[in-house]
Parts: sequence; C-alpha cells; structure tokens
Amino acid sequence: MRLLHTQFVGWLALSLGSFTILAGCSYHLATTYEGYVEGKFVYVASPQGGRLTRLSVTRGETIGVSHPLFSLDNEPEASVVRQAEESLRVSQARLADLQTGKRPPEIDVTRAQLRQAQAEKQKAVDLLKSYESQYEAGGVSLTDLISARAAVESNSAVVRQLESELVVATLPARDQQIQAQADQVAADRAALQQAKWKLQQKEIASPRDGLVLDTLYREGEWVAAGNPVVQVLPPENLEVRFFVPEPLVGKLRIGQDISVHCDGCSAAVAAKITFVSTQSEYTPPIIYSNENRSKLVFMVIAKPQLEKAAALHPGQPLEVTLQ
Repeated sequence: MRLLHTQFVGWLALSLGSFTILAGCSYHLATTYEGYVEGKFVYVASPQGGRLTRLSVTRGETIGVSHPLFSLDNEPEASVVRQAEESLRVSQARLADLQTGKRPPEIDVTRAQLRQAQAEKQKAVDLLKSYESQYEAGGVSLTDLISARAAVESNSAVVRQLESELVVATLPARDQQIQAQADQVAADRAALQQAKWKLQQKEIASPRDGLVLDTLYREGEWVAAGNPVVQVLPPENLEVRFFVPEPLVGKLRIGQDISVHCDGCSAAVAAKITFVSTQSEYTPPIIYSNENRSKLVFMVIAKPQLEKAAALHPGQPLEVTLQ
C-alpha cells in the first residue's frame, strides 16, 4: 500500500509539473486578446429651443458633413431679424442725413430769404444816399438821416446772417454727432448679425460625416435649448478597446500594429495602438483573458483604419492579435 501511495504521489506531481510547464508555454505564446468596439458619439443640438418642425434623417442612415439634420420653428427669430433690419435701415439713414447737411428744399428756402434780404439792403443803401444828398441841402432832418443809416446796418446784418446759415446748411453735422450716430449704426448692425445667427441655429446640419445612430425627438415635440436631437457616430470616433495581462503591458508601444477580428467580418481590420493605460484593474466579468490566472489587466486603445472602420459597430466583441 505504501508503495502504491508513493507511486500515485509521484505521478500526480509529474502531471502537475507538466501542466504548469504547458500552461507557462501557452501563456508566453498567446498573442490574441478579447476586446470590443467603443464609439464616441456626437450629440447634435441647437442652442435655441423650439418646436421640431422637420427631422431630415432616420436611424441607420449614413450621411455626409453639412447634411441637413433637423429644423425648429423659426418664426420668433425671423421676426427679430426683420425688426433688426428696420432699425439698421433707420440708423443708416440718420447717419447719411447728418453727413450731407440739410435737404435741397431747405437750402432753397434759405437762398430765397437771402435774396430778399439783399434786396432790402440795397433799397436801404439807395435811400441812405438820397437822404445824405438831401440833408446837405436841408431837405431832410438829421433824425431821418440817422434812421436811414440804421436801416442799412440792420439789413446788412440780416444778409450776413442768411449767408452764414446758407453755408452751415451745406455742411454736415458736427463730428461728435456723426461719430455718435456711426456708433449707433455699428450697434444695430451687430444686433442684426446676432439675430441672424439665432435664426440660423433653427436649421441644423451635420458637423461630421458618419452614421445616424439614433434620433431622440419626433416632429411636433418641443425641444429645449441645448438638448440633443440627433446622435451621430463619425467613423473616426470608433476605437478598439482590449485588455492585456500585466506581464505583457510593458512590451506594448504607441503606434504598434494590431489586427482586429470580428464575427462576420470578411477580413481582419488593421489598427494601431494609441493608448496604453497606466492603471491596472480587475478583469471585468464580461471580458475573458487568454489565461485565467491573470487577475490584473491593463486597458489598451487602438484606432482602426478609417476606410475599414465602417465594418465595426459599438459594443461588438472582437479578437485582437498583436503584430
């Protein structure tokens, strides 16, 4: 009995040793690891709220950049644009008026008044000459002569006043007034640009090429400002995530080539490692490493080739082979 027990223990030790050697060899030769596809979605929203009037895409549709996505009711913003355009028109007209002086009919009135004053002045001058000659002969009194001289001075002053008014009427407004009105025009123009921008935010187009993964509202529903309406997945936002055991992480490098295999894929998809985590974590329950004895794993991220990324889908399980 003791002999049989000794033989059994020796056989068991030999078997376990062989298994350990085989497991160790298998561990070092393993180059395939489990992973999955991760997608970084673009949630497209409008900074303006409103009722959804048109949804231009459907789930699963592949679209290009600038493709229309959705439209919101724009009547309030359109009214503000019309109001801003009218305010700008009024302020520009006011600036032009200040820069050009009075209108031609107003200048014509001043010219007519000037001609009338010049005529009155000439009449007073002629009357003064007559009174001066008559005064020397004793035909008029000194009082009449003084009155005639005063009339000439008075009419001369009126002529000078109207001549100055005519010059002023052809001049623009003062520099300070013009500058103040120019500032008002600039403010109205900025208000119009802001109103137009808000109006444009009611018509949203896709910022990237990609796949419409989901639409989050239906036509007729109210969409609050900033709430996403369409979920887009650009192909460049797809990445491969897989986990490697701790003994292997030090051998990986950024830019290293890998091959990605998935169920139903006609061929392997090439990718390059872009990130290697510096923090370890326990193996997630849904991820199985090649060796059950690896308790700690490190996450690795790789970017697939852009032209082949469309073959991958978020959440899809993968097998990653290191090159």
